[in-house]
Amino acid sequence: MSAREHTFFCIDMKTFYASVECAERGLNPFETNLVVADLTRGKNALCLAISPKMKAQGVKNRCRLSDIPKSIKYDVAPPRMQLYIDYTADIYGLYLKYFADEDIHVYSIDESFIDVTGYLNTYRKSPKELAKFIMNEIADELHIPSTVGIGTNLYLAKIALDITAKHAKDHIGYLTEELYRETLWDHKPITDFWQIAGGTARRLEKYGINTMRGIAHCPEDLLYRVFGINAELLIDHAWGRESCQISDIKKYKPKSKSVSFSQILPRDYAYEEAKTVMIEMAYHGCQELLKRKVITKKIWVGIGYSREQHESTGASVKLFNATSLPSKIRPAVEKAFIEAAIRNIPIRRLAISFGDVCDEGCEGYDLFTDWNSVEKEKSREKAVLEIKERFGKNAVLRGVNFSEGATQRERNEMIGGHRAGYDDTRATR
Repeated sequence: MSAREHTFFCIDMKTFYASVECAERGLNPFETNLVVADLTRGKNALCLAISPKMKAQGVKNRCRLSDIPKSIKYDVAPPRMQLYIDYTADIYGLYLKYFADEDIHVYSIDESFIDVTGYLNTYRKSPKELAKFIMNEIADELHIPSTVGIGTNLYLAKIALDITAKHAKDHIGYLTEELYRETLWDHKPITDFWQIAGGTARRLEKYGINTMRGIAHCPEDLLYRVFGINAELLIDHAWGRESCQISDIKKYKPKSKSVSFSQILPRDYAYEEAKTVMIEMAYHGCQELLKRKVITKKIWVGIGYSREQHESTGASVKLFNATSLPSKIRPAVEKAFIEAAIRNIPIRRLAISFGDVCDEGCEGYDLFTDWNSVEKEKSREKAVLEIKERFGKNAVLRGVNFSEGATQRERNEMIGGHRAGYDDTRATR
Protein backbone atom coordinates (compact mmCIF):
# COMPACT_ATOMS: atom_id res chain seq x y z
CA MET A 1 0.00 0.00 0.00
CA SER A 2 1.42 3.36 -0.97
CA ALA A 3 1.72 6.37 1.33
CA ARG A 4 -1.05 8.06 -0.71
CA GLU A 5 -3.53 5.35 0.33
CA HIS A 6 -2.76 5.66 4.03
CA THR A 7 -4.58 7.66 6.65
CA PHE A 8 -2.63 8.99 9.63
CA PHE A 9 -3.68 10.78 12.79
CA CYS A 10 -1.46 13.22 14.63
CA ILE A 11 -3.08 13.68 18.04
CA ASP A 12 -2.08 16.48 20.41
CA MET A 13 -3.31 17.18 23.94
CA LYS A 14 -4.26 20.88 24.12
CA THR A 15 -2.01 22.81 26.56
CA PHE A 16 -1.31 19.45 28.16
CA TYR A 17 0.23 20.38 31.52
CA ALA A 18 -2.40 23.05 32.18
CA SER A 19 -5.20 20.71 31.12
CA VAL A 20 -3.92 18.02 33.48
CA GLU A 21 -3.85 20.49 36.37
CA CYS A 22 -7.42 21.56 35.53
CA ALA A 23 -8.51 17.92 35.37
CA GLU A 24 -6.96 17.27 38.79
CA ARG A 25 -8.93 20.21 40.20
CA GLY A 26 -12.20 19.35 38.46
CA LEU A 27 -12.02 22.55 36.37
CA ASN A 28 -12.85 23.19 32.74
CA PRO A 29 -9.65 24.40 31.00
CA PHE A 30 -11.75 26.44 28.54
CA GLU A 31 -13.30 28.37 31.44
CA THR A 32 -10.31 28.60 33.80
CA ASN A 33 -7.31 30.94 33.91
CA LEU A 34 -4.47 28.65 34.98
CA VAL A 35 -0.72 28.74 34.49
CA VAL A 36 1.81 25.96 35.15
CA ALA A 37 4.95 27.63 36.50
CA ASP A 38 7.48 27.28 39.30
CA LEU A 39 6.92 30.25 41.61
CA THR A 40 10.21 29.57 43.39
CA ARG A 41 11.95 30.90 40.26
CA GLY A 42 10.51 34.38 40.75
CA LYS A 43 8.36 36.69 38.65
CA ASN A 44 10.31 35.85 35.50
CA ALA A 45 9.58 32.12 35.83
CA LEU A 46 8.79 30.47 32.52
CA CYS A 47 5.18 29.33 32.02
CA LEU A 48 5.35 25.68 30.97
CA ALA A 49 1.71 25.83 29.89
CA ILE A 50 -1.34 28.07 30.08
CA SER A 51 -5.00 27.07 29.88
CA PRO A 52 -6.91 27.50 26.58
CA LYS A 53 -8.93 30.33 28.13
CA MET A 54 -5.74 32.34 28.70
CA LYS A 55 -4.64 31.65 25.12
CA ALA A 56 -7.98 33.04 23.97
CA GLN A 57 -7.12 36.25 25.83
CA GLY A 58 -3.91 36.65 23.84
CA VAL A 59 -1.42 35.25 26.37
CA LYS A 60 1.47 33.39 24.68
CA ASN A 61 2.02 29.79 25.73
CA ARG A 62 5.76 29.96 26.51
CA CYS A 63 5.70 33.39 28.14
CA ARG A 64 7.06 34.39 31.53
CA LEU A 65 4.86 35.24 34.49
CA SER A 66 5.92 38.88 34.18
CA ASP A 67 4.57 38.95 30.60
CA ILE A 68 0.99 38.17 31.63
CA PRO A 69 -1.17 41.35 31.72
CA LYS A 70 -1.91 42.45 35.27
CA SER A 71 -5.59 42.68 34.39
CA ILE A 72 -5.80 38.89 34.05
CA LYS A 73 -6.28 36.99 37.31
CA TYR A 74 -5.11 33.41 37.26
CA ASP A 75 -4.17 30.39 39.37
CA VAL A 76 -0.60 29.10 39.33
CA ALA A 77 -0.05 25.34 39.45
CA PRO A 78 3.50 24.19 40.26
CA PRO A 79 4.77 21.66 37.69
CA ARG A 80 4.38 17.98 38.52
CA MET A 81 6.24 16.11 35.80
CA GLN A 82 5.60 12.64 37.20
CA LEU A 83 1.85 13.33 37.12
CA TYR A 84 2.05 14.40 33.46
CA ILE A 85 4.02 11.26 32.62
CA ASP A 86 1.32 9.18 34.34
CA TYR A 87 -1.38 10.87 32.26
CA THR A 88 0.66 10.22 29.10
CA ALA A 89 0.82 6.53 30.01
CA ASP A 90 -2.96 6.51 30.54
CA ILE A 91 -3.52 8.15 27.14
CA TYR A 92 -1.26 5.60 25.47
CA GLY A 93 -3.17 2.85 27.25
CA LEU A 94 -6.38 4.26 25.80
CA TYR A 95 -4.89 4.18 22.29
CA LEU A 96 -4.00 0.53 22.79
CA LYS A 97 -7.67 -0.27 23.37
CA TYR A 98 -8.31 0.58 19.71
CA PHE A 99 -4.99 0.37 17.86
CA ALA A 100 -2.00 -2.00 17.81
CA ASP A 101 1.32 -0.85 19.26
CA GLU A 102 3.06 -1.18 15.89
CA ASP A 103 0.70 1.45 14.45
CA ILE A 104 1.45 4.05 17.14
CA HIS A 105 4.45 6.37 17.39
CA VAL A 106 4.73 8.55 20.49
CA TYR A 107 6.28 11.76 19.20
CA SER A 108 6.39 13.68 22.50
CA ILE A 109 4.82 13.65 25.95
CA ASP A 110 1.58 15.10 24.54
CA GLU A 111 1.63 14.15 20.86
CA SER A 112 1.38 10.86 18.95
CA PHE A 113 1.07 9.58 15.39
CA ILE A 114 -1.27 6.68 14.60
CA ASP A 115 -1.64 4.83 11.29
CA VAL A 116 -5.42 4.27 11.23
CA THR A 117 -5.57 2.94 7.65
CA GLY A 118 -6.55 -0.58 8.61
CA TYR A 119 -9.02 0.48 11.29
CA LEU A 120 -11.47 2.60 9.29
CA ASN A 121 -13.30 -0.45 7.92
CA THR A 122 -13.00 -2.28 11.24
CA TYR A 123 -14.79 0.48 13.13
CA ARG A 124 -16.93 1.48 10.12
CA LYS A 125 -16.07 5.13 10.53
CA SER A 126 -14.73 7.86 8.30
CA PRO A 127 -11.36 9.39 9.32
CA LYS A 128 -13.09 12.38 10.95
CA GLU A 129 -15.63 10.17 12.74
CA LEU A 130 -12.87 7.97 14.15
CA ALA A 131 -10.86 11.03 15.18
CA LYS A 132 -13.86 12.51 16.98
CA PHE A 133 -14.50 9.18 18.69
CA ILE A 134 -10.93 9.04 20.06
CA MET A 135 -11.06 12.69 21.15
CA ASN A 136 -14.29 12.00 23.05
CA GLU A 137 -12.78 8.93 24.70
CA ILE A 138 -9.82 10.97 25.96
CA ALA A 139 -12.14 13.71 27.20
CA ASP A 140 -14.56 11.29 28.89
CA GLU A 141 -11.94 9.12 30.59
CA LEU A 142 -9.22 11.65 31.40
CA HIS A 143 -10.93 15.06 31.00
CA ILE A 144 -8.17 16.26 28.65
CA PRO A 145 -9.09 18.19 25.46
CA SER A 146 -7.29 17.17 22.29
CA THR A 147 -6.76 18.19 18.66
CA VAL A 148 -6.29 15.87 15.68
CA GLY A 149 -4.58 16.33 12.34
CA ILE A 150 -5.54 13.82 9.63
CA GLY A 151 -3.33 13.33 6.59
CA THR A 152 -2.58 10.91 3.80
CA ASN A 153 1.01 10.80 5.05
CA LEU A 154 2.78 11.58 8.33
CA TYR A 155 3.88 15.05 7.24
CA LEU A 156 0.40 16.10 6.16
CA ALA A 157 -1.08 14.79 9.42
CA LYS A 158 1.37 16.97 11.35
CA ILE A 159 0.66 20.06 9.24
CA ALA A 160 -3.09 19.43 9.51
CA LEU A 161 -2.63 19.45 13.29
CA ASP A 162 -0.31 22.47 13.52
CA ILE A 163 -2.03 24.76 11.03
CA THR A 164 -5.41 23.52 9.77
CA ALA A 165 -6.94 22.18 13.01
CA LYS A 166 -6.37 25.50 14.79
CA HIS A 167 -9.01 27.13 12.60
CA ALA A 168 -11.54 24.28 12.71
CA LYS A 169 -14.52 24.42 15.08
CA ASP A 170 -14.28 20.67 15.71
CA HIS A 171 -10.48 20.90 16.33
CA ILE A 172 -9.85 18.45 13.49
CA GLY A 173 -7.73 19.25 10.42
CA TYR A 174 -7.61 17.18 7.23
CA LEU A 175 -5.13 17.32 4.35
CA THR A 176 -4.34 15.42 1.19
CA GLU A 177 -1.50 16.46 -1.13
CA GLU A 178 -4.03 18.27 -3.33
CA LEU A 179 -5.70 20.10 -0.42
CA TYR A 180 -2.30 21.01 0.96
CA ARG A 181 -1.28 22.70 -2.27
CA GLU A 182 -4.66 24.37 -2.68
CA THR A 183 -4.92 25.79 0.83
CA LEU A 184 -1.43 26.10 2.33
CA TRP A 185 1.03 26.69 -0.50
CA ASP A 186 0.89 30.44 0.14
CA HIS A 187 0.50 30.24 3.93
CA LYS A 188 2.70 32.59 5.98
CA PRO A 189 4.79 32.58 8.04
CA ILE A 190 6.69 29.69 6.56
CA THR A 191 8.02 28.83 10.05
CA ASP A 192 4.54 27.46 10.87
CA PHE A 193 5.52 24.41 8.84
CA TRP A 194 7.09 21.45 10.61
CA GLN A 195 10.91 21.43 10.52
CA ILE A 196 11.29 24.93 9.06
CA ALA A 197 12.97 26.93 11.81
CA GLY A 198 14.03 30.56 11.80
CA GLY A 199 17.49 29.85 10.38
CA THR A 200 16.07 27.93 7.42
CA ALA A 201 13.50 30.67 6.80
CA ARG A 202 16.19 33.36 6.77
CA ARG A 203 18.29 31.45 4.27
CA LEU A 204 15.26 31.00 2.02
CA GLU A 205 14.39 34.69 2.34
CA LYS A 206 17.76 35.59 0.80
CA TYR A 207 16.44 34.08 -2.43
CA GLY A 208 13.01 35.67 -2.17
CA ILE A 209 11.33 32.49 -0.94
CA ASN A 210 8.82 32.82 1.89
CA THR A 211 6.16 30.20 1.06
CA MET A 212 6.03 26.47 0.35
CA ARG A 213 4.98 27.34 -3.20
CA GLY A 214 8.24 29.25 -3.53
CA ILE A 215 10.24 26.18 -2.45
CA ALA A 216 8.30 23.91 -4.83
CA HIS A 217 9.02 26.16 -7.81
CA CYS A 218 12.62 26.99 -6.91
CA PRO A 219 15.35 25.38 -9.05
CA GLU A 220 16.42 22.22 -7.22
CA ASP A 221 20.11 22.77 -7.88
CA LEU A 222 19.92 26.05 -5.95
CA LEU A 223 18.23 24.37 -2.97
CA TYR A 224 20.83 21.58 -2.93
CA ARG A 225 23.62 24.14 -3.12
CA VAL A 226 22.20 26.03 -0.13
CA PHE A 227 20.93 23.16 2.03
CA GLY A 228 22.89 20.13 0.88
CA ILE A 229 21.15 16.79 1.33
CA ASN A 230 18.47 18.45 3.50
CA ALA A 231 17.08 20.02 0.33
CA GLU A 232 15.50 16.67 -0.53
CA LEU A 233 13.24 16.86 2.53
CA LEU A 234 12.41 20.53 1.87
CA ILE A 235 11.38 19.76 -1.70
CA ASP A 236 9.25 16.75 -0.76
CA HIS A 237 7.50 18.67 2.01
CA ALA A 238 6.91 21.65 -0.27
CA TRP A 239 4.86 19.32 -2.49
CA GLY A 240 3.21 17.63 0.51
CA ARG A 241 5.07 14.36 -0.01
CA GLU A 242 6.40 12.05 2.71
CA SER A 243 7.34 8.40 2.14
CA CYS A 244 8.23 7.53 5.74
CA GLN A 245 5.92 5.09 7.55
CA ILE A 246 5.57 4.41 11.28
CA SER A 247 7.20 1.02 10.68
CA ASP A 248 10.26 2.86 9.28
CA ILE A 249 10.47 5.01 12.43
CA LYS A 250 10.35 1.97 14.68
CA LYS A 251 13.11 0.27 12.69
CA TYR A 252 15.37 3.33 12.57
CA LYS A 253 18.71 3.15 14.34
CA PRO A 254 20.94 6.27 14.21
CA LYS A 255 24.35 5.87 12.60
CA SER A 256 26.05 8.06 15.17
CA LYS A 257 25.28 8.02 18.86
CA SER A 258 25.66 10.68 21.50
CA VAL A 259 24.71 11.44 25.08
CA SER A 260 23.55 15.02 25.60
CA PHE A 261 22.20 17.26 28.36
CA SER A 262 21.06 20.86 28.54
CA GLN A 263 19.48 23.17 31.09
CA ILE A 264 18.03 26.64 31.41
CA LEU A 265 19.58 28.27 34.45
CA PRO A 266 17.19 29.62 37.12
CA ARG A 267 18.59 33.16 36.74
CA ASP A 268 21.36 35.05 34.96
CA TYR A 269 24.68 33.41 35.86
CA ALA A 270 28.09 35.02 35.94
CA TYR A 271 30.98 33.29 34.17
CA GLU A 272 32.37 31.45 37.22
CA GLU A 273 28.93 30.28 38.37
CA ALA A 274 28.16 28.93 34.92
CA LYS A 275 31.52 27.18 34.86
CA THR A 276 30.56 25.44 38.12
CA VAL A 277 27.34 24.16 36.56
CA MET A 278 29.20 22.98 33.46
CA ILE A 279 31.58 20.98 35.66
CA GLU A 280 28.55 19.44 37.38
CA MET A 281 27.18 18.51 33.97
CA ALA A 282 30.52 16.91 33.09
CA TYR A 283 30.41 14.70 36.19
CA HIS A 284 26.76 13.87 35.57
CA GLY A 285 27.62 12.94 31.99
CA CYS A 286 30.39 10.61 33.14
CA GLN A 287 27.94 8.80 35.41
CA GLU A 288 25.45 8.49 32.54
CA LEU A 289 28.13 7.09 30.22
CA LEU A 290 29.10 4.57 32.90
CA LYS A 291 25.46 3.63 33.42
CA ARG A 292 24.98 3.01 29.70
CA LYS A 293 28.33 1.17 29.51
CA VAL A 294 29.67 3.43 26.77
CA ILE A 295 32.66 5.72 26.34
CA THR A 296 33.26 8.91 24.36
CA LYS A 297 36.05 10.56 22.46
CA LYS A 298 34.38 13.82 21.47
CA ILE A 299 32.90 16.52 23.74
CA TRP A 300 30.98 19.65 22.81
CA VAL A 301 29.69 22.43 25.07
CA GLY A 302 27.20 25.13 24.16
CA ILE A 303 26.38 28.39 25.92
CA GLY A 304 23.32 30.62 25.56
CA TYR A 305 23.23 34.17 26.87
CA SER A 306 20.61 36.14 28.78
CA ARG A 307 17.93 37.83 26.67
CA GLU A 308 19.86 37.03 23.48
CA GLN A 309 22.52 39.65 24.29
CA HIS A 310 24.85 37.57 22.14
CA GLU A 311 24.31 34.65 19.81
CA SER A 312 25.01 31.25 21.34
CA THR A 313 28.61 30.08 21.40
CA GLY A 314 30.16 26.64 21.57
CA ALA A 315 33.39 24.69 21.43
CA SER A 316 34.41 21.08 21.04
CA VAL A 317 37.39 19.06 22.13
CA LYS A 318 38.60 15.63 21.04
CA LEU A 319 40.13 13.24 23.56
CA PHE A 320 43.20 11.20 22.71
CA ASN A 321 41.47 8.04 23.96
CA ALA A 322 37.78 7.25 24.39
CA THR A 323 36.78 7.10 28.06
CA SER A 324 34.10 7.73 30.67
CA LEU A 325 36.50 8.68 33.45
CA PRO A 326 35.90 12.06 35.16
CA SER A 327 39.64 12.62 35.50
CA LYS A 328 39.92 12.66 31.69
CA ILE A 329 36.60 14.32 30.82
CA ARG A 330 36.38 17.14 33.38
CA PRO A 331 39.52 19.00 32.22
CA ALA A 332 38.41 18.62 28.60
CA VAL A 333 35.01 20.12 29.44
CA GLU A 334 36.64 23.01 31.33
CA LYS A 335 38.89 23.68 28.35
CA ALA A 336 35.93 23.77 25.97
CA PHE A 337 33.94 26.02 28.32
CA ILE A 338 36.81 28.51 28.69
CA GLU A 339 37.19 28.61 24.92
CA ALA A 340 33.47 29.08 24.26
CA ALA A 341 32.24 31.38 27.04
CA ILE A 342 32.11 35.16 26.83
CA ARG A 343 33.06 36.40 30.28
CA ASN A 344 31.21 39.69 30.55
CA ILE A 345 27.73 38.59 29.36
CA PRO A 346 25.26 36.86 31.74
CA ILE A 347 24.71 33.20 30.88
CA ARG A 348 21.25 31.58 30.91
CA ARG A 349 21.58 28.25 29.03
CA LEU A 350 24.14 25.46 29.04
CA ALA A 351 24.45 22.31 26.97
CA ILE A 352 26.93 19.47 26.76
CA SER A 353 27.19 16.56 24.34
CA PHE A 354 29.39 13.47 24.37
CA GLY A 355 29.72 12.34 20.76
CA ASP A 356 30.90 9.25 18.91
CA VAL A 357 30.05 7.03 21.87
CA CYS A 358 30.87 3.35 21.62
CA ASP A 359 30.83 0.27 23.81
CA GLU A 360 33.09 0.44 26.85
CA GLY A 361 34.81 -2.71 25.58
CA CYS A 362 36.58 -0.46 23.05
CA GLU A 363 38.39 1.38 25.85
CA GLY A 364 42.11 1.80 25.36
CA TYR A 365 44.91 4.02 26.61
CA ASP A 366 48.53 4.69 25.70
CA LEU A 367 51.65 2.94 26.97
CA PHE A 368 52.15 5.51 29.73
CA THR A 369 48.71 4.95 31.29
CA ASP A 370 48.71 3.98 34.97
CA TRP A 371 46.26 1.09 34.74
CA ASN A 372 46.01 0.73 38.51
CA SER A 373 44.75 4.32 38.73
CA VAL A 374 42.32 3.74 35.88
CA GLU A 375 40.85 0.63 37.48
CA LYS A 376 40.67 2.33 40.88
CA GLU A 377 38.77 5.30 39.44
CA LYS A 378 36.41 3.05 37.51
CA SER A 379 35.68 1.00 40.63
CA ARG A 380 35.02 4.16 42.64
CA GLU A 381 32.66 5.58 40.02
CA LYS A 382 30.79 2.28 39.74
CA ALA A 383 30.37 2.20 43.52
CA VAL A 384 28.97 5.75 43.44
CA LEU A 385 26.56 4.77 40.67
CA GLU A 386 25.34 1.71 42.60
CA ILE A 387 24.72 3.80 45.73
CA LYS A 388 22.76 6.40 43.77
CA GLU A 389 20.64 3.78 42.04
CA ARG A 390 19.80 2.21 45.38
CA PHE A 391 19.36 5.24 47.64
CA GLY A 392 18.69 8.13 45.26
CA LYS A 393 20.72 10.53 43.13
CA ASN A 394 21.55 12.78 46.09
CA ALA A 395 22.88 9.92 48.22
CA VAL A 396 26.42 10.75 47.06
CA LEU A 397 27.44 14.28 46.09
CA ARG A 398 30.68 15.97 45.10
CA GLY A 399 32.13 19.14 46.55
CA VAL A 400 31.28 21.08 43.39
CA ASN A 401 27.58 20.36 44.05
CA PHE A 402 27.77 22.67 47.09
CA SER A 403 29.44 25.56 45.27
CA GLU A 404 27.72 28.89 44.61
CA GLY A 405 25.21 28.54 41.79
CA ALA A 406 25.35 24.71 41.64
CA THR A 407 22.14 23.15 40.34
CA GLN A 408 22.69 19.38 40.34
CA ARG A 409 21.28 18.69 43.82
CA GLU A 410 17.98 20.32 42.83
CA ARG A 411 17.95 18.79 39.36
CA ASN A 412 18.42 15.32 40.84
CA GLU A 413 14.91 15.67 42.22
CA MET A 414 13.43 16.74 38.88
CA ILE A 415 12.15 15.01 35.77
CA GLY A 416 13.15 16.52 32.46
CA GLY A 417 14.47 19.63 34.22
CA HIS A 418 11.17 20.31 36.02
CA ARG A 419 9.90 19.39 39.45
CA ALA A 420 8.51 15.87 39.71
CA GLY A 421 5.73 16.98 42.10
CA TYR A 422 4.67 18.99 45.10
CA ASP A 423 2.81 18.09 48.28
CA ASP A 424 0.86 21.35 47.99
CA THR A 425 -0.88 21.08 44.60
CA ARG A 426 -2.52 24.53 44.74
CA ALA A 427 -0.91 27.94 44.46
CA THR A 428 -2.75 31.15 43.68
CA ARG A 429 -1.38 34.39 42.34
